Amino acid sequence: MIGNPLRTTVIGSYPFPSWLEFASQNLSVFGSADVREMQDDAAVVAIQDQLRAGLDVITDGEQTRFDFNLSFYGHLEGIDLEPASPRRFGPPAHDQRGKHAITAELKAPNGLGTVEEFERLKRLAPAGPRLKMSVPGPFTMSGRLVPGTHYADRYAVTEALLPIIRKELEDLVAAGCEEICVDEPSMSCYGYKEDTSRFVDIFNRTVETIYGKTRLCTHLCFGNFKGHAVGYRRYAPLFPAFLNLKVDEMHLEMASREYSELEAIGPVAERMDVAVGIIDVKSYFTEPVETLAERIRECLKYAPAERLVFAPDCGLSQTARWAAKQKLINMVQAAKLVRDEL
Repeated sequence: MIGNPLRTTVIGSYPFPSWLEFASQNLSVFGSADVREMQDDAAVVAIQDQLRAGLDVITDGEQTRFDFNLSFYGHLEGIDLEPASPRRFGPPAHDQRGKHAITAELKAPNGLGTVEEFERLKRLAPAGPRLKMSVPGPFTMSGRLVPGTHYADRYAVTEALLPIIRKELEDLVAAGCEEICVDEPSMSCYGYKEDTSRFVDIFNRTVETIYGKTRLCTHLCFGNFKGHAVGYRRYAPLFPAFLNLKVDEMHLEMASREYSELEAIGPVAERMDVAVGIIDVKSYFTEPVETLAERIRECLKYAPAERLVFAPDCGLSQTARWAAKQKLINMVQAAKLVRDEL
């Protein structure tokens, strides 16, 4: 355990300020210096909101990414980027995200961009809170690439991406990144029907060269595109296999599921720190401090304080900024309230 018991953190993403939403849709009118300034300013906005909330761990809010993972495809060689969404009308759902055709061997000779993001975060963040970067894992990244001539199936695509992402993680560690979340929501979404031991093997090979060199965590959730889940929302099928993931901290989505399976945090806490999602990023109900404090007390029935971390269920990019700010403030205040009771 690092720092306070009942530590507070975030997953990675944070809502864009309104001006950034507008600017990102009109980048052609800005110069390169304007864009660099905009990137810095957006990161500062996210950092300052997290600092005001009082979080123990902060990120850059992934302000220079298009969603938590979609921007990474722009760094890959060997694919044709999907020019438009395949379904553009009707209720928002995951089938509105296009998939990219693989045209050659997958490569990323210049990396995936996270080191540059981390260097910006280091430059802009004050001393005090720990700094975390989030990187999508290879199985999740493979989901938007179409197998074919070069790679027979999704697992073959995953294996091609694995060394690329492993190298990115190594570069982050070399740059001094003290916390890294390897984000594999596709594993938790589809673990009920796939071989969970195979997932564990993929994950552990991805992180094998950095395990023990940084604080390593993973985020297991069931999807949050436009506030909607996509997976079978049960953790039971993932365990006990996922207890063998090589991480220091495992994050579990709980708030949006009304704390179903809360007892699952007990076995996790016997192996590693467990980060419990107590903020529902899919809801605009702002959880009161006392309500959150009561949830934290419930968690203490299953895991010791020194093993518990608290966070939103998922990244906050799909939540309006006014709500995200207050939810984080309340979460930190609740953790402090219960910490003072210990």
